[in-house]
Amino acid sequence: MRLLLIRHGQTLTNVRFLLDTAVPGPGLTALGERQAAALPEALADEDIEALYASTLVRTQLTAAPLATARGLDVRVRDGIREVSAGDLEMLPGDSEHGMRYMETVFGWSAGDTGLRMPGGETGAETLARYDAVVAEAAASGASSVAMVSHGAVIRMWTAARADNVDVSFAAARPLDNTGVVILEGSPFDGWKALSWAGAVVAPAGEGGPTGRPVGPQ
Repeated sequence: MRLLLIRHGQTLTNVRFLLDTAVPGPGLTALGERQAAALPEALADEDIEALYASTLVRTQLTAAPLATARGLDVRVRDGIREVSAGDLEMLPGDSEHGMRYMETVFGWSAGDTGLRMPGGETGAETLARYDAVVAEAAASGASSVAMVSHGAVIRMWTAARADNVDVSFAAARPLDNTGVVILEGSPFDGWKALSWAGAVVAPAGEGGPTGRPVGPQ
């Protein structure tokens, strides 16, 4: 199966760099709406047979233009929502709180899945819910599936499940709004990342929290 993991369009809390993960969450900014409207053309070469979105409003709004263009229903699933920030909810992402959030997320990718987000989920719980939706899509028989999801959880899941993506690669490469990670494989045979935001995957580097690299800006 070809699996396209798409980050949602821009929200106001993205602009403000806040750890905003709760359901239902905000809608899109005017730019976010334009980003969503551009997806059908951006993915024109993809033969998408099934389309999923999380339970957060922003992913469903992002998926809507693509659904209309392809004549697809949007399958809303809680399992592909963002990593819950728990006690860190609505705190600044470009701070020590954001660093702790991302360190926890990538700790899961590195195998420490028993680690719990303060007041939130463990890595095992988060991976299980995401895996379940991917497994559902694979079992449907669709050869190409798009899932509109969220930046941190896409990066975490890909680093945990793709054979050719390591933590340093995913940590160094935040996804812009409507950025796409394309993978190929299955829950049984494993996954290989083909591209990350349009670039061929080649693991390298280190990175930091919630959309900003570590170090001088």
